[in-house]
Amino acid sequence: MHTKPTTATSGMSRRGMLGLAGAGIVGAGIGVAGDRVAVAAVGTGSSGASASYPFYGPHQSGIVTAAQDRLHFASFDVGDIDRGELIELLRDWTLAAARMTEGLGAGPSGAVDGAYDAPPDDTGEALDLTASGLTITFGFGATLFTGTDGRDRFGIAGRRPLELIDLPHFAGDALVPTQSDGDLCIQACSDDPQVAVHAIRNLSRIAFGRAGIRWSQLGFGRTSSTTRAQVTPRNLFGFKDGTANVKAEDAGQVREHVFVPEGDSQAWIAGGSYLVARKIRMTIETWDRASLREQESVIGRDKGEGAPLSGGTEFTAVDLDKVGAGGFPVIDRAAHVRLAHPDHNAGALLLRRGYNFVDGNDDLGRLNAGLFFLCFQRDPRSQFVPVQSSLAANDAMNEYIRHVGSAIFAVPPGATAGGFVGERLFA
Repeated sequence: MHTKPTTATSGMSRRGMLGLAGAGIVGAGIGVAGDRVAVAAVGTGSSGASASYPFYGPHQSGIVTAAQDRLHFASFDVGDIDRGELIELLRDWTLAAARMTEGLGAGPSGAVDGAYDAPPDDTGEALDLTASGLTITFGFGATLFTGTDGRDRFGIAGRRPLELIDLPHFAGDALVPTQSDGDLCIQACSDDPQVAVHAIRNLSRIAFGRAGIRWSQLGFGRTSSTTRAQVTPRNLFGFKDGTANVKAEDAGQVREHVFVPEGDSQAWIAGGSYLVARKIRMTIETWDRASLREQESVIGRDKGEGAPLSGGTEFTAVDLDKVGAGGFPVIDRAAHVRLAHPDHNAGALLLRRGYNFVDGNDDLGRLNAGLFFLCFQRDPRSQFVPVQSSLAANDAMNEYIRHVGSAIFAVPPGATAGGFVGERLFA
């Protein structure tokens, strides 16, 4: 990335610039087409691709955008600041995000062109790198509206959408508080891991003194396809993941299941969405000792082609009624594909954008690995909650997984040039 200044960044607040310096001192309609305007070739998400996506538009990028190969996700807690300072932070983040998604530095001076005796306003690790398909997506947690102490810190408690629920406790949850929830979130996706990390690092520096990271997650190897040009990827169990995902080209499904229309509970979020994040640890070693027959029975698809066990190829519709020898269903009643299927959940669909993760190993030498599940939807009450309730109660896969992190965020619509993400919430 080069650091040539642009006029779009001249409005970054003085505190935002000081935040960068302070961090250095302490350390030492649907509009889907908008996501493709500046994209050359993004089919399979090859690292180092020169693709770029516009930051400004009716919807935030990073939702229906072709899923990139790498992720850095961060949840933030907001400090002891007032409403004006929160708005200032969102303005500063918006300006920096717009620059970085263009392949520029986070600030107008960049990593090397500022005052020699002051900390740079960009950390520099993305110098010489392209935008690599970087998207930056912001979300607001329930505690931004009403704190855990019940306070309305920013005068927005009455504007919390009904859809932004407190997720229920699901059977089998083993949630770790330090890996859950948060006031704000940022999802940075790219085809270059260093570009994604650079984005979160610099937005965190800009937030210095106003918000700090509560938890974060690195991800690799997308586990869903969000466009038809992409091949279906595999998760760490070795199975294709996201075959039946909502695709950007399915305009009707995107309109009905992903973006919030006018007329829902809060007008400010029209054009936005709701993001659920779940950190799911896989007991890799146990799974690896299961027979291929057992693995395919648990999933409900064959491991090679990804076709449903009811027959056909990967994209053949699942036949949940087909029976085999002895009159038993070909797809087991506890198979993951059956319990997650829209026909089993009143037609509920999710747009999934999950990633694999490996966070080293635990004290017993087992891989701390799994799926960082991300999904976008219009209403979690009728989409994520019933699907996860079904899976938590009966899914055969539960023998091999454990949910350890959970969060939900309201994702506002896209920003306009000169404005900021979430502006309508504070209007």
